[in-house]
Amino acid sequence: MSTTIAPVEVGTGSLAGSARRALPSTPALALARTRIELRQFFRERMAVIFIFAYPILMLAIFATVFGQDGTTVGPEPGIPFAQYFLPGMVATGILLSSFQNLAMGIAVERDEGGLKRLRGTPMPASAYFLGKVGSVLVTSLIQMVLLIGIAALAFGVDLPTEASRWVTFAWVFVLGTAAGAVCGVAFSSVPRSGRSASAIVTPIVLVLQFISGVFFQFDQLPSWMQTLSGLFPLRWMAQGMRSVFLPDWAMQLEPSGAWQHGTTAAVLGAYLVIGLVVGVRTFRWRRRDDG
Repeated sequence: MSTTIAPVEVGTGSLAGSARRALPSTPALALARTRIELRQFFRERMAVIFIFAYPILMLAIFATVFGQDGTTVGPEPGIPFAQYFLPGMVATGILLSSFQNLAMGIAVERDEGGLKRLRGTPMPASAYFLGKVGSVLVTSLIQMVLLIGIAALAFGVDLPTEASRWVTFAWVFVLGTAAGAVCGVAFSSVPRSGRSASAIVTPIVLVLQFISGVFFQFDQLPSWMQTLSGLFPLRWMAQGMRSVFLPDWAMQLEPSGAWQHGTTAAVLGAYLVIGLVVGVRTFRWRRRDDG
């Protein structure tokens, strides 16, 4: 007596439907990707040390060199140098953790073939990018806690006590980090290889720091430099952070005589949108010589 076994169609019908329903959602994949990105980031010890230590070291240098004789910024009673330069270091930390970290890191991943392999998996591209942004937000937050904590404990910087100032800090931090992250993703397609990424990205970041009032009192920079810096987000992140950590009368030290929160939000929001548009159109999963 023979028995006929009906063929099973793999990948069709209810089995395929169940498999599709079992796939994790995009938010779940993005969260998992964020965890992976964080593990990979903290394995690169030199990068971790540089990104976390650089703003702290620069703050220590400026506070020691310029503030050693008790001089201050602005009219009496003045602002201690450590307190004046802290907002710029906060803005620089955001730029390093978001724009520089992603622009260089993604270029290296592409060069080593990691992006090509990821593209061949079922993971949606949006989960990959959300994972990058999520990891940047976490690392930036850790960096801010370290920087602000050391500024308060080691250099006697007075931290804000008004809730409104911390609200300003929150939206400038989140918007600046998000804008820097998407711009870093978009810019990662510019270097021809992972090896050349550092040589291209690092000088840009340094120039932006010099013209954006990070290393110098902003109102003492040449007027053309102040105008030029207004085209880039670092100037507005630094100004937004000065409105958080400096007294209200310090707005008279700004060229406009105001904190310009509306302009800060508009510029950072514009870079967020532009970075998204450019990134979607230009992002490459493969090396230039890989088709």
